[in-house]
Amino acid sequence: MTSFTARTQSHFESLARPLRKHHRDFDSYFRRALEILKEDPHNLTRSHPIRKLSDVKPGDGQYRIRAGRFRFRYDIEGQTVYLKACSLRREDTYR
Repeated sequence: MTSFTARTQSHFESLARPLRKHHRDFDSYFRRALEILKEDPHNLTRSHPIRKLSDVKPGDGQYRIRAGRFRFRYDIEGQTVYLKACSLRREDTYR
């Protein structure tokens, strides 16, 4: 399997900054997600918590990976993974 390059975009960085500040475990989950994305961003092995989101246009974060309570949205162009957004899933999100 070929390896991919992961790059963050400015919007991702602006969303990640407060998460890093308030959640100590953010960096460890982010590193784990990066390892997976560099190896298998399309989830061809079907062994990772990755979903291709329906009704999302290319460039808007077509894929999502879950890492703990965090969600990372990304796009794939060639051999490069572009991280677009990150968020925290809270227990009270869907109440």
